[in-house]
Amino acid sequence: MRLILGAAAGLLVAGFAVTAATPARADEPTLNLFIWSDYISESIIDGFELECGCKVVETDYESNAEMEAKLKTGGDSQFDVVVPSSYYIPEMADEGLIQPLDHSQIPNFTNLEPKFQNPDYDPGDKYSIPYQWGTTGIEYDPKKIPNPGGGWGVLFDPTVNPNYPFTIAKGEGRDQIAAACAYLGYGFNCSQESQWLAAAKLIEQTKKRPNFAGFVDETPAEQEEKNGLIAVTMAYNGDVGECYADGSCANLKYYLPKEGTEIWVDTMAIPAHAPNPQLALEFINFILAPHNGADLSNFNQYASPNAASQQYLTGIINTQLITPTPDDYKKLQFLQPLRGAQYKLFNDIWTSVLQ
Repeated sequence: MRLILGAAAGLLVAGFAVTAATPARADEPTLNLFIWSDYISESIIDGFELECGCKVVETDYESNAEMEAKLKTGGDSQFDVVVPSSYYIPEMADEGLIQPLDHSQIPNFTNLEPKFQNPDYDPGDKYSIPYQWGTTGIEYDPKKIPNPGGGWGVLFDPTVNPNYPFTIAKGEGRDQIAAACAYLGYGFNCSQESQWLAAAKLIEQTKKRPNFAGFVDETPAEQEEKNGLIAVTMAYNGDVGECYADGSCANLKYYLPKEGTEIWVDTMAIPAHAPNPQLALEFINFILAPHNGADLSNFNQYASPNAASQQYLTGIINTQLITPTPDDYKKLQFLQPLRGAQYKLFNDIWTSVLQ
């Protein structure tokens, strides 16, 4: 869930950032990885290439909605591994976009912490395997907004931030509608049409404020905040952790809104018509190896669901920012999956907000 800057951003092909350094040879097996930007290190990819005798071609996206749209337009036969958020799994399975996993080919599955196995969103881990997990919260500049109030009001209450530019994530709308619902008192996991419509109305009113700087997804928005272009935005804790670690946002602060917010799991899944499904299974198993799982988290600053990796984690990964406290957990909720007609209704409401 990260933005790649400078030369590492690679080329733009059909609107997607491709970060593979060299093309695969015609006789070389190729794993086509479709993943959030800056979410895996070159050293991990190099290690898998060495182990499998293959080439990895990485293509990046910035939101679940972008990923799903690509799969629906032929991407399900172009990519071997995708990394959707947990609440997307049921709908993607219903739509036939992803295929069941052969667990006999993933022996490292047992390395996962029990709490990340057999989840409600994917009973029996039939279609997906946890990759990383984290939280969504508020990142702000305390010099500009010294008293954000500890809640979602820093986005939705004009009296909390009357002057400084701010953004709301674009994405697929789940966190955005949920945040507005929580602010209105309906709870973060609001599920009624009337609640969604009230939340949508609040966001539409927010759009009209003179200091609203647009819908910008969390990772790109953080770059704008680091550059001083905005004063507050929704953010992923791992993005904040990375910029704390490299010193690029030492002046910014992050909190989990008191009304409730999301704890999420990003997963690994195999598209329905993946060209190399066996290679995809090998990649999933590779990521679940203890040192590889730790290297992944130490690179992208998100928490690992891998119990066997915990002893190898270093630095900021072990702080409250990345590993919530018991009090933090009281604010955190998994977003409930939406399916069928409910999923369509929600998407229609969010699409109207963005127009």
